[in-house]
Amino acid sequence: MATFEKGILGGFSGKVGNVVGSRWRGKNVMRSLPQRGNYTPTELQLLQRERFKTVITFVTPIKGLLSKYFGKPQGDKSRYNLATSYHLTEALIAIPGGFTINYQKVLISKGDLRGLQQPVINAAPNHVLDLTWDDNSGQGNAAADDVLFMVVFAPNEQLYQVFNPASTRDQRSVQLTLPAFMAGLEVEIWAGFVTQNGKEAAVSSYLGTLTVL
Repeated sequence: MATFEKGILGGFSGKVGNVVGSRWRGKNVMRSLPQRGNYTPTELQLLQRERFKTVITFVTPIKGLLSKYFGKPQGDKSRYNLATSYHLTEALIAIPGGFTINYQKVLISKGDLRGLQQPVINAAPNHVLDLTWDDNSGQGNAAADDVLFMVVFAPNEQLYQVFNPASTRDQRSVQLTLPAFMAGLEVEIWAGFVTQNGKEAAVSSYLGTLTVL
């Protein structure tokens, strides 16, 4: 792939002969058409595809949160790019026949804000999740009005439920009601704090696995 800014005809989009022109990240780009043939991917390539597929399937439904709260963009890498890279390298487990996510290593948000202190979560009747934590407002950069978010994921059903906002740091507890159809499902749960303006985030906390009542 090559980039060009000033050619005989300037930038172009589409196919000319065996060359394709397009715009990519604000630049004019030319690339050759792929060669056709009986290409068979190697075992390593198939493995990499499966790794990527597993992570993308997991992170895509929460792209909105990751794009807002996962660290700071680095050059051409967006927050979502960084989140995808992190989960590929840190939160993937090989299992017979493929890969799965290590939920304890999952991060929904990443930053320098003070996080949850002593969180405790329990399942309550009528598909309610009961979360408590210590109010650490005033410690470091923690503010009383920092916003709590929670992400609930049912792995077997590939279902997400996001509560954002869920509460504030100074409230010390919250009861969140899941949809009735999630009763009986096993779920993985994460939560974290972000500032009121959404510009700073804490490293999210993994709260564990529960069965919804």
